[in-house]
Amino acid sequence: MPYLWLESLHAAAAVTFVAGLLAAALLLAFVPSADALSPAFWRAARAWHRWVTGPAILLVWGLGLTLAVKGGWLPSAGWLWAKLALVTALSGLHGAQAGALRRLTNGQQHRRTGFGRFIPALIVLSVVGILFLVIGKPF
Repeated sequence: MPYLWLESLHAAAAVTFVAGLLAAALLLAFVPSADALSPAFWRAARAWHRWVTGPAILLVWGLGLTLAVKGGWLPSAGWLWAKLALVTALSGLHGAQAGALRRLTNGQQHRRTGFGRFIPALIVLSVVGILFLVIGKPF
């Protein structure tokens, strides 16, 4: 497959992944309790996270690593390693969100912290950092 097609698919998967992360982060940060929304809503949110955001993250990683190999950036591109660190953090957040959504779907309360309100902003800042690294390739 041509490089530009891989790059386009990678970008589309990344947008889908980030949109899902942001949607879940906003729900988890600002919905006051599991009882504030119906169980059907939590099931739908979990299904979206599982069946849309989940496959998107697999595509992001698979296509991204393919692009890195095709571009010849491994192992010496410092910008790529910085990007991988940010993507790894976002991937970990995806796992944490999946667990929280599972608990909410099962009727358990989600432990909200004051820090949770900042997660949507941290997602946006991470994406800005990734874009800066990918486009500018500063090191």
